[in-house]
Amino acid sequence: MRQKAKPTNHERMLAEDDLIVSKTDRKGIITYANRTFIKFALLEENELLGAPHNIIRHPDMPKAVFRLLWDTIEKGNEIFAYVKNISSDGAYYWVFANITPVYDQSRNIIGYYSFRRRPSREAIKKITPVYQEMLRIEQNTGGKTGIEQSVGYLTNLLTENGTTYEQFILSI
Repeated sequence: MRQKAKPTNHERMLAEDDLIVSKTDRKGIITYANRTFIKFALLEENELLGAPHNIIRHPDMPKAVFRLLWDTIEKGNEIFAYVKNISSDGAYYWVFANITPVYDQSRNIIGYYSFRRRPSREAIKKITPVYQEMLRIEQNTGGKTGIEQSVGYLTNLLTENGTTYEQFILSI
Protein backbone atom coordinates (compact mmCIF):
# COMPACT_ATOMS: atom_id res chain seq x y z
CA MET A 1 0.00 0.00 0.00
CA ARG A 2 1.25 3.43 -0.94
CA GLN A 3 2.17 5.83 1.84
CA LYS A 4 -0.13 8.84 2.30
CA ALA A 5 1.05 11.97 0.52
CA LYS A 6 2.11 15.09 2.37
CA PRO A 7 -0.62 17.72 1.79
CA THR A 8 0.21 20.69 -0.39
CA ASN A 9 -1.67 23.91 -1.07
CA HIS A 10 -2.30 22.91 -4.67
CA GLU A 11 -5.99 22.48 -5.49
CA ARG A 12 -7.46 20.50 -8.35
CA MET A 13 -11.00 21.30 -9.34
CA LEU A 14 -13.50 18.99 -10.93
CA ALA A 15 -15.05 20.27 -14.14
CA GLU A 16 -18.77 20.99 -14.12
CA ASP A 17 -19.52 17.69 -15.87
CA ASP A 18 -17.02 15.51 -13.94
CA LEU A 19 -18.56 12.70 -11.92
CA ILE A 20 -16.44 10.58 -9.60
CA VAL A 21 -17.96 7.15 -8.96
CA SER A 22 -16.82 4.38 -6.69
CA LYS A 23 -18.22 1.28 -5.09
CA THR A 24 -17.05 -0.33 -1.88
CA ASP A 25 -17.85 -3.40 0.12
CA ARG A 26 -19.42 -3.05 3.59
CA LYS A 27 -16.04 -2.31 5.16
CA GLY A 28 -15.19 0.53 2.77
CA ILE A 29 -12.81 -1.43 0.55
CA ILE A 30 -12.91 -0.11 -3.03
CA THR A 31 -14.33 -2.60 -5.53
CA TYR A 32 -14.90 -0.15 -8.40
CA ALA A 33 -13.38 3.20 -9.38
CA ASN A 34 -14.31 5.10 -12.53
CA ARG A 35 -11.73 6.88 -14.68
CA THR A 36 -12.46 10.27 -13.11
CA PHE A 37 -11.76 8.86 -9.64
CA ILE A 38 -8.47 7.41 -10.88
CA LYS A 39 -7.60 10.74 -12.53
CA PHE A 40 -8.16 12.82 -9.38
CA ALA A 41 -6.63 10.33 -6.95
CA LEU A 42 -3.55 10.12 -9.20
CA LEU A 43 -3.39 6.43 -8.50
CA GLU A 44 -3.50 3.43 -10.79
CA GLU A 45 -6.67 1.37 -10.84
CA ASN A 46 -4.81 -1.56 -9.25
CA GLU A 47 -3.73 0.76 -6.39
CA LEU A 48 -7.33 1.76 -5.71
CA LEU A 49 -9.09 -1.58 -6.10
CA GLY A 50 -8.81 -3.49 -2.83
CA ALA A 51 -7.69 -0.38 -0.92
CA PRO A 52 -9.72 1.27 1.85
CA HIS A 53 -11.65 4.29 0.56
CA ASN A 54 -9.88 6.43 3.14
CA ILE A 55 -6.77 6.18 0.95
CA ILE A 56 -7.88 9.60 -0.37
CA ARG A 57 -8.88 11.10 3.00
CA HIS A 58 -7.33 14.52 3.50
CA PRO A 59 -6.03 15.23 7.03
CA ASP A 60 -8.08 18.46 7.11
CA MET A 61 -11.25 16.34 7.29
CA PRO A 62 -12.69 15.82 10.78
CA LYS A 63 -13.15 12.17 11.72
CA ALA A 64 -16.60 13.04 13.07
CA VAL A 65 -17.84 13.63 9.52
CA PHE A 66 -16.98 10.04 8.67
CA ARG A 67 -18.54 8.79 11.91
CA LEU A 68 -21.78 10.51 10.85
CA LEU A 69 -21.44 9.13 7.35
CA TRP A 70 -20.92 5.53 8.49
CA ASP A 71 -23.67 5.73 11.13
CA THR A 72 -26.07 6.88 8.41
CA ILE A 73 -25.27 4.47 5.61
CA GLU A 74 -25.01 1.43 7.87
CA LYS A 75 -28.66 2.09 8.81
CA GLY A 76 -29.57 1.90 5.12
CA ASN A 77 -29.89 5.64 4.53
CA GLU A 78 -28.15 7.78 1.95
CA ILE A 79 -26.07 10.77 2.97
CA PHE A 80 -24.71 13.88 1.32
CA ALA A 81 -21.45 15.49 2.43
CA TYR A 82 -18.78 17.93 1.38
CA VAL A 83 -15.43 16.16 1.47
CA LYS A 84 -11.88 17.35 0.97
CA ASN A 85 -9.81 14.56 -0.60
CA ILE A 86 -6.09 14.22 -1.26
CA SER A 87 -4.36 13.09 -4.45
CA SER A 88 -1.25 10.94 -4.31
CA ASP A 89 0.90 14.02 -5.03
CA GLY A 90 -0.52 15.92 -2.02
CA ALA A 91 -2.88 18.18 -3.98
CA TYR A 92 -6.43 18.40 -2.70
CA TYR A 93 -9.84 18.43 -4.32
CA TRP A 94 -13.27 19.11 -2.86
CA VAL A 95 -16.32 17.04 -3.76
CA PHE A 96 -20.01 17.08 -3.04
CA ALA A 97 -20.66 13.42 -2.29
CA ASN A 98 -23.75 11.26 -2.21
CA ILE A 99 -23.22 7.86 -0.59
CA THR A 100 -25.91 5.24 -0.74
CA PRO A 101 -26.17 1.59 0.30
CA VAL A 102 -26.19 -1.25 -2.25
CA TYR A 103 -28.53 -4.16 -1.47
CA ASP A 104 -28.65 -7.80 -2.50
CA GLN A 105 -31.89 -9.54 -3.50
CA SER A 106 -32.73 -10.19 0.17
CA ARG A 107 -32.41 -6.45 1.00
CA ASN A 108 -29.14 -6.94 2.90
CA ILE A 109 -26.58 -4.17 2.52
CA ILE A 110 -23.63 -5.55 0.56
CA GLY A 111 -21.74 -2.34 -0.16
CA TYR A 112 -21.96 1.34 -0.95
CA TYR A 113 -21.94 3.56 -4.02
CA SER A 114 -20.48 7.02 -3.87
CA PHE A 115 -21.16 9.65 -6.52
CA ARG A 116 -19.18 12.87 -6.28
CA ARG A 117 -19.38 16.07 -8.25
CA ARG A 118 -17.93 19.54 -8.11
CA PRO A 119 -19.21 21.56 -5.15
CA SER A 120 -19.95 25.26 -5.35
CA ARG A 121 -17.23 27.59 -4.09
CA GLU A 122 -19.83 29.20 -1.82
CA ALA A 123 -20.57 25.84 -0.17
CA ILE A 124 -16.86 25.26 0.47
CA LYS A 125 -16.58 28.72 2.05
CA LYS A 126 -19.45 27.83 4.40
CA ILE A 127 -18.37 24.31 5.35
CA THR A 128 -14.65 24.99 5.81
CA PRO A 129 -14.91 26.90 9.13
CA VAL A 130 -17.27 24.23 10.49
CA TYR A 131 -14.80 21.49 9.59
CA GLN A 132 -11.89 23.50 10.98
CA GLU A 133 -13.61 23.84 14.36
CA MET A 134 -14.55 20.15 14.39
CA LEU A 135 -10.96 19.20 13.61
CA ARG A 136 -9.65 21.57 16.30
CA ILE A 137 -11.92 19.90 18.86
CA GLU A 138 -10.74 16.44 17.77
CA GLN A 139 -7.07 17.38 17.90
CA ASN A 140 -7.32 19.10 21.29
CA THR A 141 -9.30 16.30 22.92
CA GLY A 142 -8.06 13.24 21.05
CA GLY A 143 -9.42 9.74 20.61
CA LYS A 144 -13.06 8.73 20.68
CA THR A 145 -13.87 11.51 23.13
CA GLY A 146 -12.61 14.08 20.62
CA ILE A 147 -14.75 12.61 17.86
CA GLU A 148 -17.81 12.55 20.15
CA GLN A 149 -17.23 16.18 21.13
CA SER A 150 -16.79 17.10 17.47
CA VAL A 151 -20.10 15.43 16.62
CA GLY A 152 -21.62 17.30 19.58
CA TYR A 153 -20.33 20.60 18.22
CA LEU A 154 -21.95 19.90 14.83
CA THR A 155 -25.20 18.76 16.46
CA ASN A 156 -25.35 21.90 18.61
CA LEU A 157 -24.61 24.11 15.61
CA LEU A 158 -27.43 22.52 13.64
CA THR A 159 -29.85 22.78 16.59
CA GLU A 160 -28.99 26.44 17.13
CA ASN A 161 -29.76 27.09 13.48
CA GLY A 162 -32.99 25.06 13.57
CA THR A 163 -31.89 22.65 10.90
CA THR A 164 -30.90 19.05 10.35
CA TYR A 165 -27.61 17.84 8.91
CA GLU A 166 -29.22 16.99 5.58
CA GLN A 167 -31.05 20.32 5.34
CA PHE A 168 -27.84 22.19 6.14
CA ILE A 169 -25.72 20.30 3.60
CA LEU A 170 -28.30 20.61 0.85
CA SER A 171 -28.86 24.32 1.55
CA ILE A 172 -25.28 25.50 1.18
